[in-house]
Amino acid sequence: MRKAVLLPASCAGAWRSVRMASSGMALRGPLANKVALVTASTDGIGFAIARRLARDGAHVVISSRKQQNVDRAVAVLQEEGLSVAGTVCHVGKTEDRKRLVATAVNLHGGIDILVSNAAVNPFFGNLMDVTEEVWDKILDVNVKATALMTKAVVPEMEKRGGGSVVIVASMGAYLPFPLWMDKAREKNIKETLHIRRIGKPDDCAGIVSFLCSEDASYITGETVVVSGGAPSRL
Repeated sequence: MRKAVLLPASCAGAWRSVRMASSGMALRGPLANKVALVTASTDGIGFAIARRLARDGAHVVISSRKQQNVDRAVAVLQEEGLSVAGTVCHVGKTEDRKRLVATAVNLHGGIDILVSNAAVNPFFGNLMDVTEEVWDKILDVNVKATALMTKAVVPEMEKRGGGSVVIVASMGAYLPFPLWMDKAREKNIKETLHIRRIGKPDDCAGIVSFLCSEDASYITGETVVVSGGAPSRL
C-alpha cells in the first residue's frame, strides 16, 4: 500500500443494481486505466471527485444508497464518454460493501483507488444535546464503515502492487461552523476565508486526483486541507 490520505440480497438481485459502462476502451491521463471506487458519489463532492478521476483516465465505480441516484449519475457521466459504472451501496452494511468491491473486480479486474466520501451528520447543535443513538450512527458510518471499507479493498490493491486510499472529512474537525445556508452568516464565514468565497465540489476534485496519481507517490499519511484559507490547525 502506498498511501492513506485524509481529505478534511440474492446474487441476481445484487447484480440488477449495477449500471455498467463500456470498459474496453484504452484511456489516457494521469490515472489511465486505474480502477477507482468512490462512495457516496452521485452528488456534491463525491460526484465531482468521481467525474474528475474518470476524466483523468480511471475506470470509476460510483455508489449511493438509492438506485435512482446511481442511475442518474451514471447516465450523466456516461453521456460525457467516461468509463463509469455504479451500484447501490450503504457503507454501513456488510453486504453492500462486498457488492461494491465485487462490482469493480468483476468489471475491471481489480481496484487501485478508494475514495471514502460517505458520511453522516445527523445532528447540529450543542454537543451536550447529542444522544447515544446519534453517537452510534456517527461512529458506525463515519469511522467503522470507513475502516471496514478500507479493509475490504486493500487485498485487491495488494494484488496489483499497491493503491491509494483517500478519506474525505469535514473542516468542522478543525473549526465548528454555523449553518452557512443563512445568508447573513454566509457573509461572515466568507470574511474568515483568505479566498473570499464558499468552496464548490469541484474545488476538492483535483487534489484527490493528484493524490491518487504517480505524481503523489511519495506522499502518504497526510492531512490535506482544502479550505479556502480558513483556520485549519488544531
